[in-house]
Amino acid sequence: MDFKGVKDYFSWLYYQYQIISCCAVLEPWEQSMFNTILLTIFAMVVYTAYVFIPIHIRLAWEFFSKICGYQGIVSN
Repeated sequence: MDFKGVKDYFSWLYYQYQIISCCAVLEPWEQSMFNTILLTIFAMVVYTAYVFIPIHIRLAWEFFSKICGYQGIVSN
């Protein structure tokens, strides 16, 4: 495995992130605040998806099972 290529790729991705989000023009303390807020929002979205998506999938399965006439019982 070419570790230099992987390092260059991640370096390129980080550069793209800075250019797209305009972090390149921020001061270091502003960059850290922006990254902290962005990471917090991302973590909250992932946690919410982890907690609530399985519940909604189960409820949708039960709803469509009743509509289609499937008589099996979905256990918790």
